[in-house]
Amino acid sequence: MRLSELLKYNDIVIQCHDNPDADALASGYALWWYFKQMGKTAHFIYRGRNEVHKSNLRIMMDRLDIPVTYAPDYMMVPELLVTVDCQYGQKNVTRTEAETVAVIDHHQVTAELPELSEVRSGMGSCATILWDMIREEGLSVDDDRNLSTALYYGLFTDTNRLSEVSHPLDRDMRDHLVVNRSVITEMSNSNISLDELTITGHAITGYEYHEEHRYVILRTEPCDPNILGVISDFVMETEGIDASLAYYVSPFEVKMSVRSCVKEVHADELAAYLADGLGGGGGHILKAGGTLRPERMEEYALPGEDIFALADRLLMERMESYFNLYEVMHAKDTTLSPEGLVLYEKQPQELGCAKLTDLFPVGNQVSIRTLEGDVDVIVKDDLYMMIGLEGEVYPIHEEKLNKSYTRTGKPYSRVFDYDPSLTNVLTKERKNVMEYAMGVISSGGSRILAKPLDHYVKLFTAWDEEKYYSGNPGDYIACREDDAHDIYIIRGRLFDQLYKPV
Repeated sequence: MRLSELLKYNDIVIQCHDNPDADALASGYALWWYFKQMGKTAHFIYRGRNEVHKSNLRIMMDRLDIPVTYAPDYMMVPELLVTVDCQYGQKNVTRTEAETVAVIDHHQVTAELPELSEVRSGMGSCATILWDMIREEGLSVDDDRNLSTALYYGLFTDTNRLSEVSHPLDRDMRDHLVVNRSVITEMSNSNISLDELTITGHAITGYEYHEEHRYVILRTEPCDPNILGVISDFVMETEGIDASLAYYVSPFEVKMSVRSCVKEVHADELAAYLADGLGGGGGHILKAGGTLRPERMEEYALPGEDIFALADRLLMERMESYFNLYEVMHAKDTTLSPEGLVLYEKQPQELGCAKLTDLFPVGNQVSIRTLEGDVDVIVKDDLYMMIGLEGEVYPIHEEKLNKSYTRTGKPYSRVFDYDPSLTNVLTKERKNVMEYAMGVISSGGSRILAKPLDHYVKLFTAWDEEKYYSGNPGDYIACREDDAHDIYIIRGRLFDQLYKPV
């Protein structure tokens, strides 16, 4: 959906979820701003039993002039209702009747979506989606410092002070927005109430420690999600704790914060595992978070089990399951068992490459931004970037490029979820790599021994002992025919495209 599709309506109401947080307020504000720029009048409301009283949110609404109204008894039937940071029909948003409904959200889909909807579940905030949709319409929020600050704070709070940012589009907005830092500081320093300070103390003293796998679980009363991050960060400073889960349960959602301080556990992977099929989770290697939806959890409930007992049981079971699930492998110290290994040959593939000096001068430090994260490199005359089948990017020297690939002489064109970009670390200038990419054909012929996995694996490769690569059942584990320790994981969905049996 594009925002311009909503312009045919005149009587417009924007509604965020009950008990709105900063992301909901920022998202509704951004949509209200868009309609205003396009000459439309929209009303921005929230409903539910409680009016907003949290100090940081009152500061946000007052200092940033957010035009939101508390309307618990709203009875009008608008021509168009747009729900932001929630989905129409969910338990956390009071139902408002409307002739037409649209949805903009970043949570997992739990209700039937209307035809007019934009749900991107991988985003850290709904504010990011609105920012991107506004850009798609050719508008910029750069000249509105209040709106820019609100969008930043929406992402800031929904990703635990940016510590759980994972999607590159979230990072793009974070880096691009020009914000009022003093207001951000004021709101951040008014985030915890005395009651929440008590909640923090109770959670820390009520921990449950699992000695075998060295992780701790803490349940809190419902609170601002940032409190979960505060609790998680504090307990991770304790000797003997390698990972933690802090969470709260409410009738409308289960919010969790995940931490890790050991290379064998990636917090983002653990959060995604806990939320699998129940909601969404993500972040980065050390810090992550997520949300479980009661609508998704109900099918797992035992007779007579309420949402609180159900959440406790599911999270306990999944934490234990995760730590018992994976085989940890270190490629430099092991070789693959020959049982089941089949010899394969790499098939020719058209990929993309871009010479770094075509984007920035030699000697510049640049940051490569992809779905997998940011990687910093120094521009050299013989350094290129390869672009893989799914938009993955990695540096390659010209000598190896010429040995392994043949250049097509034509631009490389492929559609990805997110186009890789290159940013000059000093000047902050950003360029889309795809605009400079040329096609190359892999020579093929290299041979591997491989077999499908029937269990979960965490593989530390011979060239990277700090970061593991996860292999799931259906993926392939492989090694080069001429190097038994050069072991790696190949995604099952890509294997047949890349290799054929010898």
